[in-house]
Amino acid sequence: SKITRVKHNEYKESKAYFTSKTPMDRTQRIIFYILILVAGAAWIFFSAEQGPTRTEGPAPQTGFLAPDFTLKTAAGETYVLSELKGQAVLVNMWATWCPPCRAEMPAIEAMYQEYKDQGLVVLAINHTFQDNPLDITPFTDEYGLTFPILLDETADTARAYQVRSLPSSYFINRQGIINEVIIGGPMSEALLRTKIEEILK
Repeated sequence: SKITRVKHNEYKESKAYFTSKTPMDRTQRIIFYILILVAGAAWIFFSAEQGPTRTEGPAPQTGFLAPDFTLKTAAGETYVLSELKGQAVLVNMWATWCPPCRAEMPAIEAMYQEYKDQGLVVLAINHTFQDNPLDITPFTDEYGLTFPILLDETADTARAYQVRSLPSSYFINRQGIINEVIIGGPMSEALLRTKIEEILK
């Protein structure tokens, strides 16, 4: 009948509509996901290539000797990491523009005051190559920091430690071996106390 033919035609049209739309949606989703993956891979590649910390060797890790460095403070005092064997060392990589760095500095200062007489040395290495040197002294004055602030002006130490983000902290025991690596922050006093007591043993 005429009504049956009309309904049949409507069914065919609706079936064609859905069967043609579904594959297209699937294709669009696949293209969208591919674009996201490509964009993410491009960003990772670009960051790695452009960053000043790119190097060929393995990144410093727990259980291995900490890479040696020689750095100076703004006052011209020189610190050599390898000369500090026998003491527990916290190496903290930071910059004045880094909010987590700012947030954890009071806790680091508090732990330094608590444990320095037991052999703790804190070396706060400023990424001077990425920072404004004029901001460093006001920063240290604001937070009342009393441990050495070392200037990495050439990025050599950042490259040696393959620093990917700030802050980055390295807990080095009395034998010069990295006991713990903590990327990011801010670190709490409780976490700092635990890690510091481990390297003081």
